[in-house]
Amino acid sequence: MTDRPLEGERAFEVKRVYDRPEDVDGRRVLVDRLWPRGVGKQQARIDDWMKAVAPSAELRRWFHADPGERRAEFARRYRDELADDEHRQALDQLRELADVGHVTLITAVKDIAHSHIPVLLERLRD
Repeated sequence: MTDRPLEGERAFEVKRVYDRPEDVDGRRVLVDRLWPRGVGKQQARIDDWMKAVAPSAELRRWFHADPGERRAEFARRYRDELADDEHRQALDQLRELADVGHVTLITAVKDIAHSHIPVLLERLRD
């Protein structure tokens, strides 16, 4: 999933940690709170692990109890979490990385479109 930027806009690519790392990935940043199961650090080739941009453990557990029914409320609650100081600082760090070079956000989620990733990308564009 590649986000094509407008002129002067930052772009972030998104890949699953289980996909083969490529040189074109640039800086690979894990944006999940938990380390992915069954993946070694060498294999993952993660440059940074930004747990602070991931949903809180409580929010993640709440969402996974019923993702189909809780998707919209999850997105709202996650946006609220991203507004606090810790999250804002981590978002700023990601933006700064993208100002310097290509950034690939790495996640272990199976269904990227229905996860925290779209909300995170939305906030990174703000």
